[in-house]
Amino acid sequence: MEKFTQLTGIAAPLPLVNVDTDMIIPKQFLKTIKRTGLGVNLFDEMRYDDQGNEIPDFVLNQPAYREASILVAGDNFGCGSSREHAPWALEDFGIRSVISTSFADIFYNNCFKNGILPIVLPEAERDMVMADAEKGANARVEIDLEAQTITLSDGTEITFEIDPFRKHCLLNGLDDIGLTMEKVDAISAFEAKAGESRPWV
Repeated sequence: MEKFTQLTGIAAPLPLVNVDTDMIIPKQFLKTIKRTGLGVNLFDEMRYDDQGNEIPDFVLNQPAYREASILVAGDNFGCGSSREHAPWALEDFGIRSVISTSFADIFYNNCFKNGILPIVLPEAERDMVMADAEKGANARVEIDLEAQTITLSDGTEITFEIDPFRKHCLLNGLDDIGLTMEKVDAISAFEAKAGESRPWV
């Protein structure tokens, strides 16, 4: 998993509440178990019409936000089913952080397992980031995970909270497998000792 330390990029405003995982990546794209290739179908039903043409009004189709790496969203982002394909699609598109006032628990946890930083802010501060994002591509937002700060284009700094363990995992690029591999020496020693004490196993 790619480490997350600092991120400076374009923030795309998506001021919709209750964006569920089927809106993020519709069910017909869940046939794959690959983590790549889903970005083109991110928000598919909002990005494209029935003929597959881009809908110009959708934020990620607008020239200013095609290279967005941060998404600023409404309340309760990622609700609905528990599909891990949702953070896969966001990450494959290039979104490395989502900022909202609240997230669905399973989606929130899945983000950390896939190298995406979900940031929870009070409504007033989220609205400040949303307003900055609405300025377009010239308004670059900087996120510093170590310092736990968001710096807006005008220099305004906002702090955010994050669980220390999750912060450690993102800073070091550790998913569940990576965490296990950190203990590989202890695991090997345990297995060797167990083999000696219980050779019949």
